[in-house]
Amino acid sequence: MDRQKAIKAVEDFLAAVGEDVTREGLKDTPARVADMYAELLSGEGKTAEEHLSKTFEVQSGDIVIEKDIAFSSMCEHHLMPFFGKIAIAYIPSGRVAGLSKLARTVEVYARRLQLQEQLTSQIAEAVYNCLSPVGVMVVCEAEHTCMTCRGVKKIGSKTVTYAVKGDFPRERVQEVLTLIK
Repeated sequence: MDRQKAIKAVEDFLAAVGEDVTREGLKDTPARVADMYAELLSGEGKTAEEHLSKTFEVQSGDIVIEKDIAFSSMCEHHLMPFFGKIAIAYIPSGRVAGLSKLARTVEVYARRLQLQEQLTSQIAEAVYNCLSPVGVMVVCEAEHTCMTCRGVKKIGSKTVTYAVKGDFPRERVQEVLTLIK
């Protein structure tokens, strides 16, 4: 990210909405906003492979579920946050990833301009491609501030998306949905 260009853009935006960018309360705001966006969009250009490449051998083919992985992301349509929890379930085929690596994978994709549907699918695809499990299922439940703070203003409404890759048995999908609630 070009920090100076971002600072200038925030200054221009504040001026465009009628603010005096030289007043005390706004003096350092453009730099703070630029730094905030650099942090919130820090997943751009990163891949999950760096996190999911360290695996461990297992004999069991039982389902592994990591749930309640909190995340926040930025809606690419309104540049407003959406946040919630993600669950990742997969059936290993001899190897598992460290549990923290699943949470780090969520961060890689959440830290960029995003759509919830795309986020869910990208995480499932990464786990499937990197771990080669029998199957993977990712469930994402999120609140979108572009719906709760503006527009229809439906506070508390949540959007649920899920993606399934590989041979994840249909009867196990309902089991996972029950276990993560």
